[in-house]
Amino acid sequence: MKYRTLGRTGIEVSPYCLGAMMFGAMGNPDHDDSIRIIHRALDAGINFIDTADVYSQGESEVIVGKALKGRRDDVVLASKVHYPMGDDPNQRGNSRRWIITAVENSLRRLQTDHLDLYQVHRPDPTVDVEETLSALSELIHSGKVRAIGASCFPASEIVEAQWVAEQRGLERFRTEQPPYSILNRGIEREVLPVCQRYGMGTLVWSPLGQGLLTGRYRKGQPTDTHRSSGMPQHFSDERKLDVVERLIPLADKAGLPLAHLAMAFAIAHPGVTSAIIGPRTMEQLDDLLAGAHVTLDDDILDRIDEIAPPGTDAGPNDVAYTPPAITSVGLRRRPITERSTA
Repeated sequence: MKYRTLGRTGIEVSPYCLGAMMFGAMGNPDHDDSIRIIHRALDAGINFIDTADVYSQGESEVIVGKALKGRRDDVVLASKVHYPMGDDPNQRGNSRRWIITAVENSLRRLQTDHLDLYQVHRPDPTVDVEETLSALSELIHSGKVRAIGASCFPASEIVEAQWVAEQRGLERFRTEQPPYSILNRGIEREVLPVCQRYGMGTLVWSPLGQGLLTGRYRKGQPTDTHRSSGMPQHFSDERKLDVVERLIPLADKAGLPLAHLAMAFAIAHPGVTSAIIGPRTMEQLDDLLAGAHVTLDDDILDRIDEIAPPGTDAGPNDVAYTPPAITSVGLRRRPITERSTA
């Protein structure tokens, strides 16, 4: 594989990043099989692995730790913090208190003394970003973390974090991990340009559109399909399926499986460093690796632009971050006593 520099960190990573969400109870509970999948990816040239403490409540990190015995120095290892890891209300979020504890737990499960990249899994409106960056900076200075990043931050919050880091003399986010696929191109408007402006690397997730861009789901099929993780996935948005139906003949004409077309699209954008693949089985990994050499020419990319216009989302990504300004009714409506009665 041809490696790419992760932003301005100087770290070289493969254009495919092995996502470990499917290793453990959420996907493949067989540790030995999951380890074989990880080793196969490493042998194929993938040197970038992304996991998170919340994936199968730590089991994913345990599996990755086992797989990297004797190979740790050859891998750029990333993990994340934010989501609940217990019933205690302080075992979650982006506070200094939790970050300092969570990283030690991740290091123990991963059987390593440092992470190459430690990411904030989602924004936390209850915590000042200065508090978060201060804690992450301490981890860098102590040698436990090499670089820090964010995931699913809106462009405005990326800029705010960069400004706070500069003004307070703190370490800054070096990467962003947003959703990106032919079906969800919204980050092309602001997030990717902002990341490029600040020299941030991007590792994009869901390049296969939550499975829709594998070609296995078509219009007219029952809508109660479930993903392999057991999470409900209804695919009820007809706009996404309309795009898929128009992409399939384009992929056929190019002589490509739809999944290979989708992956090649994701890594073609100059603002994208690496696309995360999340295989649950060896067969899925081998299928994705078979398309790692695919490069799309301008004619195909132009046709994709016609089907799924740049900067647009065919439908919402069901597991992406939605800010409180949208999710909280109280932030969208004045109290009834303040509303005009005119």
